[in-house]
Amino acid sequence: MPNLKDLKIRINSTKNTQKITSAMKMVSAAKLRRAQEQAVAARPYAERMERVLGSLAASMAGKDNAPALLAGTGSDQVHLLVVMTSDRGLCGAFNSSIVRQARKMARDLKANGKTVNILTVGRKAKEQLKREFQPLIVGSIEDVGKPRLTFDAAAKIAVQIRHMFEAGEFDVCTIIYNKFKSAIAQIVTPQQLIPFALASANENNAAKTADAQLYEYEPDEESILADLLPRNMSMQVYRALLENAASEHGARMTAMDNATRNAGEMINKLTINYNRTRQANITKELIEIISGAEAV
Repeated sequence: MPNLKDLKIRINSTKNTQKITSAMKMVSAAKLRRAQEQAVAARPYAERMERVLGSLAASMAGKDNAPALLAGTGSDQVHLLVVMTSDRGLCGAFNSSIVRQARKMARDLKANGKTVNILTVGRKAKEQLKREFQPLIVGSIEDVGKPRLTFDAAAKIAVQIRHMFEAGEFDVCTIIYNKFKSAIAQIVTPQQLIPFALASANENNAAKTADAQLYEYEPDEESILADLLPRNMSMQVYRALLENAASEHGARMTAMDNATRNAGEMINKLTINYNRTRQANITKELIEIISGAEAV
């Protein structure tokens, strides 16, 4: 039979944990609204920029004077995976789903004879990937969202990636992040940054026709692409960070809500067990008193 004191300690401990998880849930819920608004607001700009670049890039693809960020190195032997996670845990499967996708991509690339390098953005990515891919991690960036997430922070990451590309450290760069869908659902999204990923031929033709009705480009397409491709990289990194931030708060809110409800169920079970044990002890003491009185 469990000890009453031990049960009481467990009940109080679980109640304290419930207070913490409930507070974390409310904090994440408050942050989620702002993060969701920022992520949703960034989508049209990022998607439109990709569309404009796609229509321009379609006519430049394959030409000798195409910008390096569009043409690439002409090889796909060395891949850089930019794995974006959070710096903190207690957010359900948010981090593990991203890391799982990164592991799968790294293993598939290595199985095909490719060289893989990994740049982690977020403490959890480095902690989980270093167990298996420590030699492949070429850099780590942490605390990007402190005190708050800004475009300048995303631009610095994009500049670092471009410098690595210009130094010949990789041929293809792909970022992996969680796209926000709802507070209980996030979509793991790999997105190729370098070389610029052209859409399908039909999509390009449709985009080019639509853009041609609205814009006349000056100066030439090569100059525009040389200027816009770096900006697009920064924008896509910023968008990924915003999507990740919203997904993280949504996942943490859901996880803490589940933890709070589970703690409540555990408290109820422990309280019932405590009351039954206490009643059993009282009954046992009464029986001993009655038995002693009858013996006298």
